[in-house]
Amino acid sequence: MKPPPFDYYDPSSLEEGLQLISTLDEAKLLAGGQSLMPMLNMRYLAPQSIVDLNRIEELRFCRSENSSVVIGAMTTQRDLAASPLIREQLPLLVEALSHVGHLQTRTRGTLGGSICHLDPAAELPVAALALEATLQVRSAKEAREIAMGDFPTFYMTPDIMPAEILTEITFPVRAAGTGYAFEEFARRHGDFAIISVAVSLSLEAGQVTYARVAVGGAGSVPQRAKLLEDALVGERPEDSVLDEAVRLSTDIEYIADVHATEEYRRHLFFVLARRALTRAARQAASES
Repeated sequence: MKPPPFDYYDPSSLEEGLQLISTLDEAKLLAGGQSLMPMLNMRYLAPQSIVDLNRIEELRFCRSENSSVVIGAMTTQRDLAASPLIREQLPLLVEALSHVGHLQTRTRGTLGGSICHLDPAAELPVAALALEATLQVRSAKEAREIAMGDFPTFYMTPDIMPAEILTEITFPVRAAGTGYAFEEFARRHGDFAIISVAVSLSLEAGQVTYARVAVGGAGSVPQRAKLLEDALVGERPEDSVLDEAVRLSTDIEYIADVHATEEYRRHLFFVLARRALTRAARQAASES
């Protein structure tokens, strides 16, 4: 199938883009297009206008800023995976990127596009949630910051207005003694996850001082496993402690669909969370 007719705009600056979407009705933003173009071709969407952000070079960057890494929303997934800064400071993001599609899709796909599309089975929103990213969105009149945990409002529905553009994503950099791990189960490599788990965990004197566990593919939005996190803090990451903490993860929503039942997704989460926690704890112990 072919997409329905639409008006096409390709602004060369952020200000031009913001002015455009403030005046257009029923406009859609085009970032990498890896999700938008299939949805147009299948007539799931029929916008009046497409605003292509690919000529806005000011939205493509990675930089270190104080104790954070700031990434422009139009930075491609391939550039992120190859960046020495990202590989050193955000290894969890690099692990997640290794599961995203294939080289061709990562070459076009962007960090901001994946986060705004907000597919609950996509890897990058889950990694951003575990890393406690902060998103900056701008309109022609103002800018605002949104915690990644507050960004999903419903299935594939982010907290962003039609006249706003996601401009940058800020990731706090954890100190020494922090371990990371990303685990995923999919039908084939490159498919969306049936379940994915992202873990960021810090140790001090052998005890867990900080834990963030995010899960994708389980429910309608990426989720934090907060009961699991609470059960870990103050404990030593021994096998029995990790087993019990995972069993306490009763606050996660699971859905059933053609790919898996609720029970199967729950089982996958227990297995992958346990695996990711073990890897993250070992890494944290070696770096502390």
